[in-house]
Amino acid sequence: MVKLYVNGEAVEFAGDPDTPLLWVLRDSLGLTGTKYGCGRAQCGACTVHVDGAAEFSCQLKVGELGGKRVNTIEGLAASNPVVKAVKAAWVDKDVVQCGYCQPGQVMAAVALLSANRSPSDGQIDEAMEGNLCRCGTYPRIREAVKSAAAHLASRKG
Repeated sequence: MVKLYVNGEAVEFAGDPDTPLLWVLRDSLGLTGTKYGCGRAQCGACTVHVDGAAEFSCQLKVGELGGKRVNTIEGLAASNPVVKAVKAAWVDKDVVQCGYCQPGQVMAAVALLSANRSPSDGQIDEAMEGNLCRCGTYPRIREAVKSAAAHLASRKG
């Protein structure tokens, strides 16, 4: 039995501890916002936060996550200023095209801006590099992250 916290709720998983977190989230908990893309930690569609850090859930064994805090796209607090800034910037910069990668992209951006409110282009690229977009909206994604950071910086004081 593995106990972890998903979106603030205590969860016990009695299945195989080698089960990838992605499948626990989607199949056992019904949290389908976390997407299956490649299953090899090469696309980022399955990005979640584990204790605040962006991680690819397809390669995380649930048995290694005992006591950890996992947040999915469904668990992002709408009142969180970083989440609000990222969501607003995503709309303002018209980031979404097909949308499949967007939960992972948003999770990566929120993790970055939660840790670093003023990232350089290189830091943005590094934080987002594992998250692929088959529609190629990378310039808009970078601009949205920069816009969200600028919004957060303007709120200081």
